[in-house]
Amino acid sequence: MRDVPKLLERGLTGLFRSRWGIGLVLIVLVFLVVGIGRLFSDGSTSPSLGAGSPAPAISADPAEDDSVVSSVTPPTPKTSPGGAQPEQVAYAFASAWVNHQDVSAEKWLDRLLPNATKNLAGQLSGVDPAGVPAERVIGRPSLAAVNNSMVNAVVTMNSGKLTLRLVAPDGLWLVDGIDWETA
Repeated sequence: MRDVPKLLERGLTGLFRSRWGIGLVLIVLVFLVVGIGRLFSDGSTSPSLGAGSPAPAISADPAEDDSVVSSVTPPTPKTSPGGAQPEQVAYAFASAWVNHQDVSAEKWLDRLLPNATKNLAGQLSGVDPAGVPAERVIGRPSLAAVNNSMVNAVVTMNSGKLTLRLVAPDGLWLVDGIDWETA
């Protein structure tokens, strides 16, 4: 009888020292867990949390404002009587901006000035018009009003998009900032 524990110890030591032995022990453990799980299950093959799935609960009141979609109408740009609309100013500025071939920097800037703020005119002073990356206006400006006196306009060009920031503190629209996005 004394040899049985020693024999069992040697057998288990040999079993756990080999990869095959460890793999066999793991397989036996998996089968035990699956077997015990099936023994205590109700026999259905789909997982469930009870007799039936309850209907989804509505956790938000549709009448409440969740600030995702605003019920407030977007701002309408205000224009002084007789003044050009923001779309017209954006188109005129973009047309003058792309008209840069065979023209001096002063002449090019003079064409932009009627539709530009003093701030933008100062930034564009001394700019070489040969660096303008577009040749022609393709589409009409699309507008997005920020408030009653500020609008962003995107003008599609042959090689990208020109984004213009228009302001109208006194109801007269002028371009105050430009940005270029290559197509």
